[in-house]
Amino acid sequence: MTKVAIIRCMDNEELCPLTSCLNCLRETKEGFSIYSQAQPAGVFTYKGPDQDVAKLAKILQAKGAEAIHLCTCAFAHKTEAGWSMGDGFCDHADELLQAMHEATGLPCVKGTAHLPAGYEIQQWA
Repeated sequence: MTKVAIIRCMDNEELCPLTSCLNCLRETKEGFSIYSQAQPAGVFTYKGPDQDVAKLAKILQAKGAEAIHLCTCAFAHKTEAGWSMGDGFCDHADELLQAMHEATGLPCVKGTAHLPAGYEIQQWA
């Protein structure tokens, strides 16, 4: 069973309790479909460029995380037709994922729940 951590953006912290992300993790759906079984290893909220995301990733790794996912809302947005790429809460999601991967060597995955139609899971590994 893969121990999976989630990092989300501060801008969504008071709007979303991560219910869909955690359900998808438990059910290995959406962004977590790359695992046969998964369990939560922790959650952090990234508070912006003044915070060291690599440090957060290292803490999650020390707590047993074997992979880290960045929430879909970081790089996509909700529309009436569903979720679409772009206009997420973070304009530098790829750089965050790269920094986390370089700091830990863990697979770092772009996406959790609510993947946009046609989105192919991206992983820094």
